[in-house]
Amino acid sequence: MSEKIYTQGEYFDKNQTWHIEDSPWKSEQLIKIIKRNKLQPTSICEVGCGAGEILNQLYSQLPQNIIFTGYEISPQAYALCQRREKERLQFHLKNIADDKEAFFDLLLAIDLIEHIENCFRFLRDLHKKAEYKIFHIPLELSVQTVLRSKPIIKSRQDVGHIHYFTKETAMAILEDTGYKIFDYFYTGSSIDLHTNSFKTLFARLPRKILYKLNKDIAVRLFGGYSLMILAK
Repeated sequence: MSEKIYTQGEYFDKNQTWHIEDSPWKSEQLIKIIKRNKLQPTSICEVGCGAGEILNQLYSQLPQNIIFTGYEISPQAYALCQRREKERLQFHLKNIADDKEAFFDLLLAIDLIEHIENCFRFLRDLHKKAEYKIFHIPLELSVQTVLRSKPIIKSRQDVGHIHYFTKETAMAILEDTGYKIFDYFYTGSSIDLHTNSFKTLFARLPRKILYKLNKDIAVRLFGGYSLMILAK
């Protein structure tokens, strides 16, 4: 059922930009973790690449010797991807697990595993496809989301999230499926990205203040953050 909402157009009906507007910010976070770990990939793929705009942003900002490849199972998203194809930027309408020859220096799974029904099998399949992997995982379990419950149900209904993580469970699921974590940091989409939600805007100040005092407590209490992880 979870895969059908992407292949049969339900997700596109609810999210017709496929979050292109967030891609510049996400690419900034990716470049940050790539540079601070001195990675020098010559091939980068993104699994579940959506409209392909993250790869398009990386294409314009990273060295010109890098080949970029996107994999997407949604025909609607793939149609958006095709507008961005270039000589070093190509897209495939397929599951990377079905591409037996695929192997890359760096694989990206950005805001993805929370959508995958069997995420353990999915992560084990990804492990074989690249030397290094970068994951971006929303940390939707916090004191305020558990107390309110509506934010979790809303993310399930609007953007198809079926798994919910804390920092500890996000890192544990990667370790359980064979990954070794080299680096991680929090990213603050609720702080950095534009929003029309009054509740999100109202929560920004306490989030910022507490985050400066203690990052882990701020994330556990208020939520609104994700985890960027480099693993092998």
